[in-house]
Amino acid sequence: MIRKFLLILFLAIIFIPMCTKKEFITITGSGATFPQPQFEKWISEFIKEMPNVRIEYYGGGSGKGLNDFKKGLVDFALSDPPIKKQLWKELEKKGKILQFPIIIGAVAIVFNVPNVDELKLSRDVLVDIFLGKIEYWDDERIKRLNPDKKLPHEKIIVVHRSDSSGTTEIFTTFLSIISEEWRTKVGSGKYVDWPVDKLGRGLGGKGNQGVVAIIKQTPYTIGYVEYAYAIRENLSIALIENREGNFVKPEQETIKEAVKNVALVFPEPDRGYEEKIENLLDPPGNNSYPIIAVSHMIVWKDYPDEKAKILKEFIKWIMTEGQKDTYIMPGYAPLPKEVAEIGIRAAEMIE
Repeated sequence: MIRKFLLILFLAIIFIPMCTKKEFITITGSGATFPQPQFEKWISEFIKEMPNVRIEYYGGGSGKGLNDFKKGLVDFALSDPPIKKQLWKELEKKGKILQFPIIIGAVAIVFNVPNVDELKLSRDVLVDIFLGKIEYWDDERIKRLNPDKKLPHEKIIVVHRSDSSGTTEIFTTFLSIISEEWRTKVGSGKYVDWPVDKLGRGLGGKGNQGVVAIIKQTPYTIGYVEYAYAIRENLSIALIENREGNFVKPEQETIKEAVKNVALVFPEPDRGYEEKIENLLDPPGNNSYPIIAVSHMIVWKDYPDEKAKILKEFIKWIMTEGQKDTYIMPGYAPLPKEVAEIGIRAAEMIE
């Protein structure tokens, strides 16, 4: 009798927890660090009422995210620039894909010069700093733009991304738009051959976080990061000359002004490769910030039933509730309603 009781007790200890254990649905993604703070905010808000759902996102750069997605290591990817046609065709060999915009941000030019908290940089000066042609902080061209600043006779150290980065592609595309010399000598892409590295005045950091860390720790540096990181880390941000010749900082209003003055035309989710990031950069408008960008989400059209259901709900939430001011992090701007509807249509295509 005792032996029978112990057997029942043993079986109860093993099987009752197994029967009551909640089964988690886990969805994973990787990619751009540009939208990461905003995306993590969305995840935390969305899963509050969904205790059995986990959505995990790992930033590592747009290039890494797309590679992980291609290899089937993650369920979705985030990329700042849209996928180019060649990669789109490669991915289509594995299944049908969808791409759509999720949030608007800006690339900020940040610097660490002791006792200098604000700088104006003209378009030609910005290009020549990153080309390495302007060597010292007290160069006459910088001093003329900032006559009230005490600029030191110290070499300028340029900090850039060391990984395959959508932020780099956005920034170098902007430089290519405003400078023929940059376009012909360096060009644009997720990874470029930085002229300053050859001069011994270039440093590379992994992710927006890596660039931020180097700039904070290293005096006399300048670099480019997603605006939200500059705010969060309280970095000094340069005013950049826009198309109208005005010097503007990336701010909520200057980003919105830029968005208002460009034609935000995006292809349907199943034809995402037709999008061109050049159309968003250097917009007109007296108060427009010139280096804005839209981050994208890339998903498959087909998933197992449970994942499909959660992804559809999550994407629709991002494109509706998630675009409200309540859920928008400092440093970002929501999508116009007609652009957010592209993501809703993408969610409805997921099977």
